[in-house]
Amino acid sequence: MPVPFIIDQAVTYSDVFTTPPDPLLQIILDETRAKHPKAHMLSGEVQGQFLSMLSCMKKPMHILEIGTFTGYSALCLAKGLAPSGLLHTIESRLEDAQTAKNYFEQSNYANQIELHIGDAKEIIPSLPNVFDLVFIDADKTGYIDYYEMVMPKLNKGGVIIADNVLFHGEVLEDTISGKNATAIHAFNEHVKNDPRTSQVLLTIRDGMLLIQKNEQ
Repeated sequence: MPVPFIIDQAVTYSDVFTTPPDPLLQIILDETRAKHPKAHMLSGEVQGQFLSMLSCMKKPMHILEIGTFTGYSALCLAKGLAPSGLLHTIESRLEDAQTAKNYFEQSNYANQIELHIGDAKEIIPSLPNVFDLVFIDADKTGYIDYYEMVMPKLNKGGVIIADNVLFHGEVLEDTISGKNATAIHAFNEHVKNDPRTSQVLLTIRDGMLLIQKNEQ
């Protein structure tokens, strides 16, 4: 049986045995897939549930998301926020930010999500909080910069999740070409060689790198 076919079957199988999204998340999925020209950027059901469960286990006081898109992943992450917790999410595209804001206002977390519109590299230094959980899902060439910017703002034992670290399988090629795949491979190497952290690369969706800042 061809390997791609087995992988497709495994993805379908995992969907069946994963808790489905709540009604608002399902609306975001459906509307983004129907209307957005870059709907492939959306976190899927399995990845979303993974983010929710990780956040609920971590019970973070402060979360940072770099790359809001239409708001799906932010709402998944918000489920684990402490009662007085706050999630900061940054989006560079005005139209996507406005879409996400509309969904946030319909959610139970409207008062716990602060949406920032603009360049993350300019916004991150201005954020006052120290974070327990960070999700990076933005421009791939910026991953190393984002990682280094958030590391001083990450609590010991805090977690960074970086998305798309397999980059459509392009990082698996013998010769990696393309700006984004090259940048992602460099990021993966950067994290692997960082003595401040421990990490595991998960093959969920397009690859997620789960990184924990060492306690010492």
